[in-house]
Amino acid sequence: MKTVFFDVDTQWDFLAPAGALSVPGAARLVPLIGRLNRHAAAQGWLVVSTTDAHAENDAEFRQWPAHCVAGTLGQQKPAGTLIEGRVTLPSKPGARVELAAARQVIVEKQQLDCFTNPNLDALLGDLSAGRYVVYGVVTEYCVRCAALGLLKSGARVELVTDAIQSLDEQAAAQTLAEFTAAGGVLTSADRVLSV
Repeated sequence: MKTVFFDVDTQWDFLAPAGALSVPGAARLVPLIGRLNRHAAAQGWLVVSTTDAHAENDAEFRQWPAHCVAGTLGQQKPAGTLIEGRVTLPSKPGARVELAAARQVIVEKQQLDCFTNPNLDALLGDLSAGRYVVYGVVTEYCVRCAALGLLKSGARVELVTDAIQSLDEQAAAQTLAEFTAAGGVLTSADRVLSV
């Protein structure tokens, strides 16, 4: 079964304690996210990494503090989560990436839901994966959107519960319940890394 790992929004503004929209406890995930991404690459599986890439006056900043402004340190992913052979899929309509040599696709977005990038559906169609492994931040926001969106493809979707971080434990529990009720599978990093 073709597998794709989905690394959601692991960027400094969310992960670092001093980040513009820091998620408490998320910094501890950085080494594990790196291990998961490297494991996927070692297996020959593609890593899709969603990233916020906001403009300085982005509409989202009416709801959230300014964060992940394109070109800033806070918008970057930690070096340990990056894989050689990266390509970027911008959210400009009609953009495509060459997948032949790609090992990691950075999918840019300006909203919570990665599926607001108008090119993501075409990318997923090109990948034709039967299994997605999802992890990152924040459980009840961007991770939720990615996991539930991927379930709509009909593929098996696994959520790595010890490689996600939430802001609200109750909302996170509701997200996990919604995900499993929709057919998603909860798993652990140890289980994923043992394959």
